[in-house]
Amino acid sequence: MNGKTVFTIELEDDAATARLGEDLAMALKAGDCLALSGDLGAGKSTLARAFLRALADDEALEVPSPTFTLVQTYPLRIPVAHFDLYRLADSSELDELGFDEALADGICIVEWPEVAEGALPRDRILLALQHQASGRLATITAAGSQADRISRTLSIRAFLDHNHYIGSQRRFLTGDASVMRGYERIHPVDGKSIILMDWPVRPEGPPVLDGKPYPKVAHIAENVEPFVAIAGYLRDNGLTAPEIYIADYEAGFLLIENLGPDGVLDAEGRPIADRYRESVAALAYLHGQAPQQDIAFDGNRIHHVPDFDPVAMKMETRLLLDWHLPWKNGSTASEEQRETYLAIWDDLIADLSGCEIHLLLRDFHSPNIIWQEQAENIRKVGIIDFQDAMMGPTAYDVASLVQDARVTIGPALANMLMADYLRLRHTQGGFDEQSFLKAWAIMSAQRNCKLAGLWVRLMQRDGKPGYMQHMPRTLSYLSTALQHEALAPLREWCRQAGMGLSET
Repeated sequence: MNGKTVFTIELEDDAATARLGEDLAMALKAGDCLALSGDLGAGKSTLARAFLRALADDEALEVPSPTFTLVQTYPLRIPVAHFDLYRLADSSELDELGFDEALADGICIVEWPEVAEGALPRDRILLALQHQASGRLATITAAGSQADRISRTLSIRAFLDHNHYIGSQRRFLTGDASVMRGYERIHPVDGKSIILMDWPVRPEGPPVLDGKPYPKVAHIAENVEPFVAIAGYLRDNGLTAPEIYIADYEAGFLLIENLGPDGVLDAEGRPIADRYRESVAALAYLHGQAPQQDIAFDGNRIHHVPDFDPVAMKMETRLLLDWHLPWKNGSTASEEQRETYLAIWDDLIADLSGCEIHLLLRDFHSPNIIWQEQAENIRKVGIIDFQDAMMGPTAYDVASLVQDARVTIGPALANMLMADYLRLRHTQGGFDEQSFLKAWAIMSAQRNCKLAGLWVRLMQRDGKPGYMQHMPRTLSYLSTALQHEALAPLREWCRQAGMGLSET
């Protein structure tokens, strides 16, 4: 078929057929139609059942055959409608079964697609199963991004098999806001679960400044190497970060230690004060170590930690101009507003000259802290998601934790965390508190201006409105930062721009 990619997979038994089902569950997205064809007993139901149980992360999920009901629906992480068209009298009946609505919101699995071939989407994924000796042969035909995703998930299975994780169960863990990376829990046949990081190499985007694409201007990591290097650096310095078991740098696959499910929030999503206090102690400890910008890892590899330079800082603050202000006011910022805002940030960034510089983890807050109850003191603080680490003001990560973007840190806890950090840093000697507090206010404002624009961009450009729940908290944190005397010009700009920030 023109423009199509064909994958041929030999399946030795039902277990291999089920594994293909769960591999596809890791790859398919809302809007995908998986058309399953094959004779009776060819394994269609086995594959569909494994697909659904993997997507549900529930081995006990009841998956009845839709032979008599024609369709079974599953309200999972991605909704799935499972169709069996064997008894369909006419393809026009597909509309009555709600096929189009199901496909718009989720994934459709269709057994016996030949019955309604003309009514199915042209870009459907075709999966034909046929008997072969004692096993089966699966032939998958797909195009475009669907083919790319299927190729990737089959590569992950091959990577696991090659590294002695044959037969491992795969389960979706999470994706990140940037959609650059995906994570899975891998459950080996024997042994404890581990984490797979899937970070495919992507083509360079369009230039945004001085002929460079955004990741190079903002110093965003573009492959797995920074993660491996920073993990080693943190572990070597007595902190807790995942151990790297296997790295395939070319393919972009890592198998890493699973630090567990516990975080720093309680069952109601509120901050656990003792865990936040230990986390800020871990930061104070890190900032007391000698910084290292060139980190050797995995033999002769070297990762040069980039500087959080003025260009990167200022680019991030532009998100408020480009996304937040138009959303807030219903119109783009005027040229005068833009020039004044960017000039204010030029001055604020210049004010950071001479402040303390160290490794910035960049997103040191609740989603990226995994609590290790069995460990001692600061080793209880498991750190993840540090691949974008840079060298910059130590105040940045303290602001990231004390003003957690995902959960409200009340004034009492925030004051306690700041007091803890300042006390611990003073015990190390040579700590300039006033310089730090000024840098903290500037870095807090910089981070929250970025986030105020980022939440809108995620909603409007990327179709992720859920992040907007964080907007009131972000603006409240920004108001707190603006109380520092060094931020007076930005505070006045925000007032004139009609951002409606609190004066307290």
